[in-house]
Amino acid sequence: MSDYTPIKCSFCGKSEYEVKTMYAGQGGSYICSTCVKRLAFEDAHLGDGAESRDPRAFGAPGRVPRPSEIKAKLDDYIVGQDDAKRVLSVAVYNHYKRVNSSDRGKADGETRLEKSNILMLGPTGSGKTLLAKTLADIINVPFAIADATTLTEAGYVGEDVENILLKLIHAAGGDVKAAERGIIYIDEIDKICRKSENMSITRDVSGEGVQQALLKILESTVASVPPTGGRKHPYQECITIDTTNILFICGGAFVGLEKIVERRMDASSIGFTGALKRGEEGYSESLKELQPDDLIKYGLIPEFVGRVPIVATLEPLDRKALVSILTEPKNALTKQYEKLFGLDGMKLKFTEKAIEAVADKAIQLKTGARGLRTVLEKAMMKIMYELPDRAEEISEVVIDEACITSGEPPKVITREIPQEANKAE
Repeated sequence: MSDYTPIKCSFCGKSEYEVKTMYAGQGGSYICSTCVKRLAFEDAHLGDGAESRDPRAFGAPGRVPRPSEIKAKLDDYIVGQDDAKRVLSVAVYNHYKRVNSSDRGKADGETRLEKSNILMLGPTGSGKTLLAKTLADIINVPFAIADATTLTEAGYVGEDVENILLKLIHAAGGDVKAAERGIIYIDEIDKICRKSENMSITRDVSGEGVQQALLKILESTVASVPPTGGRKHPYQECITIDTTNILFICGGAFVGLEKIVERRMDASSIGFTGALKRGEEGYSESLKELQPDDLIKYGLIPEFVGRVPIVATLEPLDRKALVSILTEPKNALTKQYEKLFGLDGMKLKFTEKAIEAVADKAIQLKTGARGLRTVLEKAMMKIMYELPDRAEEISEVVIDEACITSGEPPKVITREIPQEANKAE
């Protein structure tokens, strides 16, 4: 018995004592149950093509772009929000410097760098999700979006918090190591706040319970994720992922939070000290004075607030900002529609008045930048349905103010066809 050599997996090298089951193949090869599960996961979610598993897709970042470089790239795609861009650029730069330093190892007695997750506050349609996604593209790391409203505390109807890690693994093409350096954006985080400051005798499984469940993965833990999502059970083999180097960005509108800040500031003001501005402009002005206690009063538990120490406040978008969003970024909506028409061989032009009319209608919808596409789609649906049939004879389409405000047809410039003219003569 002392001369017995344990059987080892031909793929990962683990011995039969380290795994649950070992399967024998032809020619003396073996594969363990862990590798079987991993290969099955890759086949199910990545496909058989080699192109779906490009190892260069998410490489370990070498030189981290400086904050000024990150902001400059954000400016290419996102209009305004300069303060928020600076906060996010510095936070992401410091985070991935920390990740790279941890990869090189730590000497005894060396100062340990802690992770700082980010909380983004801003009204709907102000660009929170786009900022997070663009940051991930700049750093070239996997990115996943999760909705906090679908999560519940473990053991109840709804999704477990670990399922958001599975989305990141999918985004990384099944590469867990790449996913461990990724970014997760958790939207609607304000919807899981406690309903009141008073403790309730009933369990708040979709509010405070979710905050409690998120604490470990926000900081650092080795989480077990079911490979197909859903609930975990004792006999299920799970994917293990370390969240130490995953950057979590939490976002929410936090409607009414500015009033909490204003009440605190009004209570602490004495005599003729300047009062905070109210109204739309006052939203961002008030939140500049935000303190952790204000978030706790809003309904976030203290432990959660402590794990998102960096706060970036986004401003409501005014008319000028919406007009800029329509025309300036590389992926501006007007440029997208111009490209769509160009694929049919037609030029598309928006007049200045038309663009201003789109911005005015979006402001009435009160959905921020999201309203711009809604207005344009509604105004151009009939045009996009009818004009492709005449694409060969149309040279240019001009969208003016009347097209947006009252649905009138656009100005159409037809091509000159000298051969048909000669035949007519």
